[in-house]
Amino acid sequence: MVCAPSAGAAAFGGWVSAGAGRSAVTLTNGKRLIFGSPVCGGPRRMDPTHRRREKQMNRIAVLGVGRVGSAIARAALAVGYEVNVAASGPAEEIALLAEIVIPGARARDAADAVADADVIVLAIPLHKYRTLDPELFASRIVVDAMNYWEPVDGELAEFRDAALGSSEVVARHLGTARVVKTLNHIGYHDLEENARPTGSQAGSPAGAPARRALAVAGDDRAAVEAAMALIDRLGFDPVDAGPLRNGAALEPGTAIFTGVLTRDAVAEALGSALTV
Repeated sequence: MVCAPSAGAAAFGGWVSAGAGRSAVTLTNGKRLIFGSPVCGGPRRMDPTHRRREKQMNRIAVLGVGRVGSAIARAALAVGYEVNVAASGPAEEIALLAEIVIPGARARDAADAVADADVIVLAIPLHKYRTLDPELFASRIVVDAMNYWEPVDGELAEFRDAALGSSEVVARHLGTARVVKTLNHIGYHDLEENARPTGSQAGSPAGAPARRALAVAGDDRAAVEAAMALIDRLGFDPVDAGPLRNGAALEPGTAIFTGVLTRDAVAEALGSALTV
């Protein structure tokens, strides 16, 4: 059963290190996930009033204009975001692609794309993460939508052998960036087909059976709230999965990655698919 965190836990975002009165869960691959107290543990759902409390964020930058990046950009445009897109080269190299595939998005160089963005989404092949300049992302909200695919990325020991989740590896490279893991466990085609934005013709209210849920993991609470607001606005139910280390439960091969789940089902999968 999932319930609200205790008052003490809520004061620290609801997530603290495992210890007295806390619980740790271990994935079958050895990676550990930390939850709140066993009495009131588990992932938190988004506070429905958070959008009234938090600054409205209207501009996102998507780095990567492949199928995933393009789908995220189109989905964001469809719900009113201003969208900058960038690739590894000059803006001129993707200008025509953006005009045809992502109409309404602004093609920019990477540095210009992220400069005025409220949220930055990484949708590049994961093996290229070391090409990202940490200075561009210093103290910025960064959504990691990437996954480790060995046939595409090659054999990378830092992802294959490490006890860390892939987003933790990325976060260490990016330094002070406020990294959040989400949007990695939904197919690019589903981003548009499954979206149920509130107020749209196909819209559904939060928690409705027709609304698919996506988990969000991160260490910075304000960044997690911003990412959850993005997920909600895109038309999905966000579920707070706790700290970034818990992003391992969203990676390829997990129940959350392979399933099409509602909010309650994601919350349940964060616990039931794990080995204590």
